[in-house]
Amino acid sequence: MALHTTSAAEAAAPTTRERILTEALNLFAQSGYGGASMRELARRVGIRESSLYNHFPGKAAILEAIVSEHGPASSASRLEESRYKQLARQPAAFCRQFALDLVEQWSDPREHQFQKVITAERNRVPGIRAKFADHFYAREQSMMTDYFRGFALAGLVKTPDPRETARLFAAGLIYIRLEHYVMGAAPSPRPKVIEAIDRYLAFFLSLIAAGEDTDNKKRKPKGETRGKAAPD
Repeated sequence: MALHTTSAAEAAAPTTRERILTEALNLFAQSGYGGASMRELARRVGIRESSLYNHFPGKAAILEAIVSEHGPASSASRLEESRYKQLARQPAAFCRQFALDLVEQWSDPREHQFQKVITAERNRVPGIRAKFADHFYAREQSMMTDYFRGFALAGLVKTPDPRETARLFAAGLIYIRLEHYVMGAAPSPRPKVIEAIDRYLAFFLSLIAAGEDTDNKKRKPKGETRGKAAPD
């Protein structure tokens, strides 16, 4: 009896659910959530309209699934991966890895479509705004805070407030995204983005570098006495 073996191509082929989400993202970006129909989505996926409901109860559930797999949700999921946990005592490597992963995400055309959809629809679909703005951002921020708190407790960085340090780190990266991917007529070349990332990381890491506070706690020269001139 012949045995059926799964080829690499078959294993890599997207599932029906993945195809639904991909086509839905395209459709929502082109027509808007309100203008997109389940019938048109089914046509693009190549399945019956009734078959869509075997995977999602409705259009809102599809949009919610898209939100769950992009933006802050994907960043938070990355922070749970073992490759990040292995950097829990390497703040410089951690920050650079996180920044480089964001560059890959920003360069993905699907991310551009997602931002277009979420900007237009987050106020129109009940629950989407709260889930996107609160749940995912709160989750990502909490995890980033935990990493910086761990760095501080290990004496690897210096910060009076790990939460605000995490927010400062994210804020600089957001500004780079705006400058190089959002505000211009076209995205900046990757080398230019990496140059901006490296410059920002060098600055940010210098701000939180562990060590003695030389501005406020300078060591007095040996033999110096307060109120008296040092002997010749």
